Amino acid sequence: MRKFFRDFKKFITRGNIIDMAVGVIVGGAFSAIVTALTNQIIMPCINALLALIGGQEGLAGAVTILRPGYTIVDGERVLDLASSIYINWGAFITAILNFLIIAFTLFIVLKVAMKSSEMFKDYTKKALKQRMTKEDKEELKARGISRKDTEAVKAYFAEKDAKEAEAKAIEEAKAKEAEEEAKKNTTEYLLKEIRDLLAENKELKTKAKK
Repeated sequence: MRKFFRDFKKFITRGNIIDMAVGVIVGGAFSAIVTALTNQIIMPCINALLALIGGQEGLAGAVTILRPGYTIVDGERVLDLASSIYINWGAFITAILNFLIIAFTLFIVLKVAMKSSEMFKDYTKKALKQRMTKEDKEELKARGISRKDTEAVKAYFAEKDAKEAEAKAIEEAKAKEAEEEAKKNTTEYLLKEIRDLLAENKELKTKAKK
């Protein structure tokens, strides 16, 4: 039982499972938006257009009766769709519109995402190319790294930046230490040391008298 729950925990914490769950939730919300857009905005416009050309019921009346069913309303025989067998072309057209809207929107989103990714890659390659020096080219060649391998080149420059930052920190520490040593040789520093010694000596004499 413990192994079962451990495997279940490993399953639900996988990155692709979380991504899929987010995709399903967002997809469900997006589907509701598309359905509302189709039913509340696009379909009324289509029905109004059909009404202008003679179809008073719009797509709601776009049905083909295969076997009619009738009911009596106020003494008159009226077609009852609930008891009839029919093809609902209006619902079919609505489903097609929903599909086309979703497909078109996903196409636009993916197109923008791919374009953005390509622009980012091109910018990265251009930046790396501008930064590349003769020494960098020789070092990459010595390491067997192709300049076309963007990720490997980025890793190389990240390593180089880290080393340069470390060297700079060591250099700054040495400069600060040298500055402190230089201060010790100044007249001002020596006078301060003498003053501190005299003050300490005076304090000791005062304690000795007590």
